[in-house]
Amino acid sequence: MSKILKVKNVNDYSSYLGCPGPHPWVCVIDYAEVSPIRHSLNNYSVYGLFLRDDANVELDYGCGRYDYHKGTLLCVAPGQVGGKEDNGERVEITGWALLFHPDLLHGFSLEKHIKDYSFFDYRVNEALHMTAEEHDILVSLMRQMREELGKKPDELQNAILVGYIELALNFCQRFYNRQFITRKIKNSDILVRFDQLLHSYFEDKLQLRLGLPTVQYCADKLCMSSNYFGDVIKKTTGDTASNHIRRFVVRFAKNGLAAGETVSQVAERLGFEYSQHFSRMFKKQEGVTPSEYCQRLRS
Repeated sequence: MSKILKVKNVNDYSSYLGCPGPHPWVCVIDYAEVSPIRHSLNNYSVYGLFLRDDANVELDYGCGRYDYHKGTLLCVAPGQVGGKEDNGERVEITGWALLFHPDLLHGFSLEKHIKDYSFFDYRVNEALHMTAEEHDILVSLMRQMREELGKKPDELQNAILVGYIELALNFCQRFYNRQFITRKIKNSDILVRFDQLLHSYFEDKLQLRLGLPTVQYCADKLCMSSNYFGDVIKKTTGDTASNHIRRFVVRFAKNGLAAGETVSQVAERLGFEYSQHFSRMFKKQEGVTPSEYCQRLRS
């Protein structure tokens, strides 16, 4: 049976490392100061940003096993499990960790829009690989937060800490956007595989059993988290993955209509339970109904 450290509060993790902090909802850890440490497989009820500078540290996350590389940032959210099970070994690691509890965000705008930072749901193999400049920016913010945590608490401290956290998250979003651009060739390959997957889906007639392909289905088949997959497609095409699927389905539908199939036959072949659902999607994409499209073909 796996030994899992339940990180219900930020100090559950920092105490495990031997460095409990003064604040109940925020902690900043410099791993160089607490190493060597024991591994831990963690069940998080808090948010965490883990910046690791040591190369080739093996890590479990969910059902996968991956290697960290120097300058890697991993973000976790409540409800996720990650780390490596304690086997008694002590390891020297370098880097930083920022953990903060959702309760810290109550009353601040970040509480409402933290869900917009989709990288919290990326998998470890979709982690952020930072440049030296990006790395230094985040480390500087970590140091400033730790300095603030060392001051006597007052009525503005939480607002200042939340401000630092939001700034760090915005920098992370900027860095991810840069990573999507610098990996554009790889992202184009993902788009090709996405289209091949959609072709195979309909060729194998999976739509008759499973309905239309979903973003989650495609992401799973391409071994990506749905958030990362959706972000890659948006950055590569300028449109959402779900719209890409709908456009693909409409292209398929047009081929059938042009070949003489009725609207009902096309809808059934594409896996729609009701032809009006197909007609609604077609009109939303094309601006005309399937029947009007057929009339244009004949005119």
